[in-house]
Amino acid sequence: MRSHLLNDTTAEQYRRSVTEGVERVAAKLAATDRPFTGVSVDALAPRIDEIDLDQPLHDTTAVLDELEEVYLRDAVYFHHPRYLAHLNCPVVIPAVLGEAVLSAVNSSLDTWDQSAGGTLIERKLIDWTTERIGLGPAADGVFTSGGTQSNLQALLLAREEAKSDTLAKLRIFASEVSHFSVKKSAKLLGLGQDAVVSIPVDHDKRMQTVALARELERCTKDGLVPMAVVATAGTTDFGSIDPLPEIAGLCEQFGTWMHVDAAYGCGLLASLKHRDRIAGIERADSVTVDYHKSFFQPVSSSAVLVRDAATLRHATYHAEYLNPRRMVQERIPNQVDKSLQTTRRFDALKLWMTLRTMGADGIGQLFDEVCELAREGWKLLAADPRFDVVVEPSLSTLVFRYIPANVTDPAEIDRANLYARKALFASGDAIVAGTKVAGRHYLKFTLLNPETQASDIAAVLDLIAGHAEQYLGESLDRAS
Repeated sequence: MRSHLLNDTTAEQYRRSVTEGVERVAAKLAATDRPFTGVSVDALAPRIDEIDLDQPLHDTTAVLDELEEVYLRDAVYFHHPRYLAHLNCPVVIPAVLGEAVLSAVNSSLDTWDQSAGGTLIERKLIDWTTERIGLGPAADGVFTSGGTQSNLQALLLAREEAKSDTLAKLRIFASEVSHFSVKKSAKLLGLGQDAVVSIPVDHDKRMQTVALARELERCTKDGLVPMAVVATAGTTDFGSIDPLPEIAGLCEQFGTWMHVDAAYGCGLLASLKHRDRIAGIERADSVTVDYHKSFFQPVSSSAVLVRDAATLRHATYHAEYLNPRRMVQERIPNQVDKSLQTTRRFDALKLWMTLRTMGADGIGQLFDEVCELAREGWKLLAADPRFDVVVEPSLSTLVFRYIPANVTDPAEIDRANLYARKALFASGDAIVAGTKVAGRHYLKFTLLNPETQASDIAAVLDLIAGHAEQYLGESLDRAS
């Protein structure tokens, strides 16, 4: 069994195995003509269930053949231009190369004596990102597994900086369309169910700062502690960007931690055209960025950044076997000192490889393309009487609803839209997401693929309308 260990004696076997795997994936990518096969759970689950994991195949080729059947054939392929559903981006080749390197070397980014150069590369990328944001010379941060972890850590720091002896008095303010991880974080941090105060949004799905000011005043008047305001730069459902400068002003007025969840909108940091849309982000106390959303990186690649590096001490714990306190005096850079994680992948390498190959402008150009595509898609929807589109896009998301000409029952229209999404997914021709707006079911395009064209959007809209019309026709037949 030692023959399977990666070391100096198995380097050639490693080369052959990885090459064979890469060739399989490359062939699959080249031959993929739709984002999904449409396979059902009932069809795929028995095939996987019947595999006996205690009976290995002992041959890489045989394992890859099996993998073709249970995974590669039916995987959802985000690189396809008609994958329009969630915040999943196609990935750039330099980042995939970085993934291969970091997996093989397998550095752990918790301590210097496990990562050396990896530690310095991550720190350099953190500095690069904080400079792009404009957080100032005292800024710092650390890579995380994703936006949920980044938001959790930011709110942990905010909780500690609030310096309240009574957790039940702490309040977090976030818009009604903010990410669910805000409420989840509040629960994990031991705050009460009422800790998150939901602030209404305007027609463009942006936090209403008048309402925020009113709630902050009420909080203070009631003897509660305004622990943090979470402003969103790219909401999950709408891609909307809260009015950051106004929110920053209120946070300064009330002495409240300002966190900006820019997991989605962080692509604007590299934008050549639309950087001004996140003006005010530089006034935040902490910022979440997800490079694996709008920097075209493989999952996972995310970070939490802070204006004041000293606040990261709230996540610090010194273990004698790992990062004893004396290492601080010895100026040994241990990333575990500022992370919620201990063992941690060298995910920063993917972004490093991307920047060193493409440059920030290359990333920004790709993100600008999907923002422009969303603008084209909005025009198509606004001009199409079959659909109701909710808001003009701030980033690359479109939320809309099929509206039949001869049906007025909102519940029946809901069912038609739900059916259309499900039928489209089952066909494998395209994949779209869904959400609710004012209690009604809507569909959603999340456009993160520069290869997607306006013609793809138009074609998918026709498919949606066709499936919805089929459902409504069958519904009428059943009713007659």
